[in-house]
Formats: sequence, structure tokens, C-alpha cells
Amino acid sequence: MLVSGGIAFTLMARVGLIDPKHVIALRSIPEIHSIHETADGIWIGAHATHRAVSESQIVQTLHPVISAAFGAIGTIRIRAQGTIGGNLAYADPAQDPPPALTVSSATVHIVGPSGRRRDVPIERFFLDYYTADIEPDEIIIGLSVPAPTQPTVSTYRRFNPRTVDDFPTVSVAAAARLQPGTGTVEDIKIALGGVGPTPLRARSVEEAFVGIVPTFDAIETVSALVADDIAPFDDARGSASFKHAIAVVWVGRALRDLTAIQSS
Repeated sequence: MLVSGGIAFTLMARVGLIDPKHVIALRSIPEIHSIHETADGIWIGAHATHRAVSESQIVQTLHPVISAAFGAIGTIRIRAQGTIGGNLAYADPAQDPPPALTVSSATVHIVGPSGRRRDVPIERFFLDYYTADIEPDEIIIGLSVPAPTQPTVSTYRRFNPRTVDDFPTVSVAAAARLQPGTGTVEDIKIALGGVGPTPLRARSVEEAFVGIVPTFDAIETVSALVADDIAPFDDARGSASFKHAIAVVWVGRALRDLTAIQSS
């Protein structure tokens, strides 16, 4: 078994879900540590830690929503040890990074035997609960994230009623392009975590929000549409009905973040 930061590996080994005969650490491969700007955007190596991603000036400048999501992970010890490649391969739908990477149109780069490479858009990478599009003989080498072609506003929101190091009950990432002057929504992406077997796009909300000049009442109406886009289930962090209610509230707050509209 290949190990990156070892956070998920330790959790699964502790409860007996895995018992590998051999463990191969990836820490000594320098090519998968780098975070740097490219001609098209950002490259984030698979072994970059959560802390390195959250504190990267390049990430903060081009995709602050990604920086915010990685900065919200667990505790400082977890952020200093855990890596983006391990996080994605673990494929827990409640993790913080996937919604932010989804609204940023990230692509996962995977390499197999003999250098065979696959480039998988983040929205197609997660297949089911704890299941990702990666074979046992493949490794994630990094992510590429395109730079916004026009000025974009973004936000990341999470609801966590338990300990700070737990995954959120519901999380929301959103990125939008607003028309200068009028504030009309020209384009928007919204993704949620913890409300289905994989991260989910709130496409009903996106479609209803494009083309309007946001108001508080409009945001309240549009946010309710997220109930049609999600499929939460009961777990230790909340019931399905509770997650439905929280998703509506947190999508509304995310939309108000983007448009600077607050309740009176």
C-alpha cells in the first residue's frame, strides 16, 4: 500500500479496515511536493500538505476558496501532515477540499505502470462513497487548477457542531462572476460536501441564480432549490432531514457572501 501523509491510512489501520503486508511511503519523491504557477493556472503536487496549500500565496491569490477549504481541515497537526493526494484518494464525501476544487474546475492527474497517465476532471473523479477513479496500481501525482479568466468572487462555508478536527456535517463552496456595476450574476458554481455519496453540484440553484440581480429575498428563494440537488443520508454527524435544512441555510449564506448582501 502506498502512503502519502498517512492520516487516512492510520485511521483505517487502527480499526482493522486495512492490514497491508508492505507500506511504501511517497514522501521522498520531490516531483510531487511542488505548488507553482503554470501558464494556465496552478499546479499542486499530490504530496503538498494541507497547510502548504492553504498558506500558498499563489493559491490565495488565484483561488482563495481553495485556500479557505484547506485551512479549515482538522487541526494544525493534521494540516501539517495530511496531503492533498491522500485526501482525494480517501474519497470521503464530507471532506473539505473537494467542493472547493469542484467550483475551481480542478483536474486530477494520475500515473500508472510504465508512465501511463490519466487526467480526470474533479467532478468525474469521485464515483461513490469512499470510491474514487483510481486503480490499485496508480498514484495521484497532482492537481492542475485553471486560473480564472475574469474577476471572480468565491467563498467556503462549513457547518460543524462537533469538534474542530471533525469533517463538517455540510460544507458549501461557491464561485461566481458578477457583472461590474449592476451586480448581475453572469456565472456561478456551487458544490456541497456531506450531502450525498460524492461531492454534489447545486445545479438547480446555479441555473436560477444566473442572470438576476441578487437581493436578500431572491437569495432566500433560490437557496431552497438546493433540496432538489442533494441526497443526504443519516450518519453520526446528522440525519438526512437535518442536513437538508442546513444545506439550504448554508447555501444562502454562501450566496450572500458572494454578493455582499446581508440580512437586515
